[in-house]
Amino acid sequence: MARPAIVLTALKVSFVVGTLLNAINQGEALWAGHTIIWWRVALNYVVPYCVSSYSAARNEARRVKSD
Repeated sequence: MARPAIVLTALKVSFVVGTLLNAINQGEALWAGHTIIWWRVALNYVVPYCVSSYSAARNEARRVKSD
């Protein structure tokens, strides 16, 4: 999970998915100027990063094991 290629890809996925999730989950608060719940903002980026990096690392491990 610490390989640079996996980290970079996971960061890209996290940025896109996290931004979309924030727009969906807190869009009303963002547009209306209400208080934003920052721990939810962070989770909207952390969760896709973890899922993406875990999935990539698992696929890489399976690929190496089968070679």
